[in-house]
Amino acid sequence: MFIDETWTATNMTRSHGRCRKGERLRMGFPHGHRKTTTLVAGLRMTGMVAPMVLDGPINGDWFEAYVTHVLVPVLQPCDVVIMDNLSSHKRASVRELIEAAGATLRFLPPYSPDFNPIEKAFSKLKALLRKAEERTVSGLWGLIGKLVDIFQPMECANYFSSCGYDLE
Repeated sequence: MFIDETWTATNMTRSHGRCRKGERLRMGFPHGHRKTTTLVAGLRMTGMVAPMVLDGPINGDWFEAYVTHVLVPVLQPCDVVIMDNLSSHKRASVRELIEAAGATLRFLPPYSPDFNPIEKAFSKLKALLRKAEERTVSGLWGLIGKLVDIFQPMECANYFSSCGYDLE
């Protein structure tokens, strides 16, 4: 299972569009105040699991709370939890919580998002958020709650495979 976090915001919109040849594409773009939130989630070969959205950026305390209340309840014995090298991921308490659940914690090599299949899932999720153009925090969070369930096992297996992981 790969764990990572990504930002989402109330001003997300498409940056490209189409129109008839010779016509100028006109579309609105939100300027001014926006609200940025953070999505933390895990990706298994079967789908996205343990999603949590929080208001603002993540820090060590928030990540530890995520592990305690959201991640650990879905861990199974012998799971391998893989994360990037963010300092909040490397807290001793995070390792202890994961290992107490019977799972193993591993870290990706530094600066290696190409080895993290959840990055591909987040890319699709953000494209869908841009398409929806949700402008309120509650609407954004509700939409994220619906979108995390769209990731099918075959699609997730393809994300793992494209990152170089053997599917057997």
